[in-house]
Amino acid sequence: MNSKNNIAWGIRWIIAILFLLSAVAKLYPSPYFAISTFEVKQLYPMGFSEGFAPFFSRILIGIEFALGILILQKNFLRSIVIPATILLLAVFTTHLMIETIQNGGNSGNCGCFGSLLPMTPIEAIVKNVVAIILLIWLVIIMPKSNERHDNFWVLTTTTFAAILMLFMLAPIQPVESDFSVSTPEETVADTTETAPVTLPQEVEKPTIDTAKKEIEKAVEVKAEPTEPAPKKSGYASYFSHIDKGRKTLCFFVPGCDHCRVAAKELTELKKKNKNFPEISIIFMNEEADLIPAFFKEAGAEYPYKIIEVIPFWKVLGSGKDTPGVKYLWNGNEYKYYWGINDNKFDPVDYEKLIHKTYSELKK
Repeated sequence: MNSKNNIAWGIRWIIAILFLLSAVAKLYPSPYFAISTFEVKQLYPMGFSEGFAPFFSRILIGIEFALGILILQKNFLRSIVIPATILLLAVFTTHLMIETIQNGGNSGNCGCFGSLLPMTPIEAIVKNVVAIILLIWLVIIMPKSNERHDNFWVLTTTTFAAILMLFMLAPIQPVESDFSVSTPEETVADTTETAPVTLPQEVEKPTIDTAKKEIEKAVEVKAEPTEPAPKKSGYASYFSHIDKGRKTLCFFVPGCDHCRVAAKELTELKKKNKNFPEISIIFMNEEADLIPAFFKEAGAEYPYKIIEVIPFWKVLGSGKDTPGVKYLWNGNEYKYYWGINDNKFDPVDYEKLIHKTYSELKK
C-alpha cells in the first residue's frame, strides 16, 4: 500500500510541475508580451477572433495554474480534477495532431512552454500522451480514501483566483482605434498621364530630321527600365519615403539578442557600401527603454517607429519571427529575411543582393 501511495504522489508531483511550468513559461519573458505572442502565433491561426483571444488565453493559462495546484489536494481529485486534466491534455493533443498532419510536426514551436522551452508539435504530443497515461495509472492505483467530497469551494476559489491573477498580471489593453495594418497592394502605380488625342489639320511631310526623331523615340521606348515601377509597400504610414528608392526595413525587438546581431551586421555592411539602402526600423513596444542600448550595440542609430505587441506581430507577418529584414525598391519587396533558422538574415547574401541591377533582380 505504501509503495502505491508513494507512486501516486510521485505522479501527482510530476503532473503538478508539468502544468505549473507550462503556465509560468507562457508568461516569459514578460506576461503581456508572452501572452500576446501566444495569441498571435497560436490562437489566431486556430481561428480565434482578436476580441475573444485575449480572454481565452488568460483563462486557459489560469486553468493550467489551477490544475497544477489542485492535483496536489484531495477534494474531488478522482471525480473532477484528474478527468479535467486528462480532458485538457486530450484537447491539446488533438490540436497538435491536426497541426502535425497539416503542416508537419518536426519544426516550429507548439507554444506549450512558450519561448522559454521551445518544443515541436511531435515532442509535445509525446509529452501529453505520457502525461495522460500517468494520470490513468494514478486513478487505478490511488486509494479512494485519498479523495474528499465536502469542499467544492477549494476548486472554484483556486480556479477563479488563478484566472484573476492572469488578468492582473497581463491586463487586456484596449485596441487602438486609429491603428490599421496596411497590406501591400498588388497593383503598380501608374505614373503616366494620357493626353487627349487631336487630329492634325495638315499632314506634315516626313523629313530626315523627323524620321531621326521617330527612330530615337522608338529606341527610347524599347529601352530596358533601370528600376522597378513604383508600388505601395503598405509601410508609408510608418516612414513617408519608404516607397521611394532602395530601402532596408527592419522589424526588431529592443531586448532581442538576435535582433541586435542583425542590426550590427547591417551597420557593418553600411560602412562598407557607400550607396547602402537606407535603414529604417519598426520596434515592438516591449522593453522600449532598451532602444538606446540597442543602437549602442548596433554601432549606429537609425530612424525608427515603436508599435504595440499585437500590431507588431501582424505587421511582421503571419508565421514570421524576429529579427525581420526586408529589401524594398520603390516599394517592391525583393527579399524578406526573418527568424533565426532557415530564413534568417544573411549579411553575405544581402550584400550581393543590393548590388544587383533591376534586370538581374527580375531573373
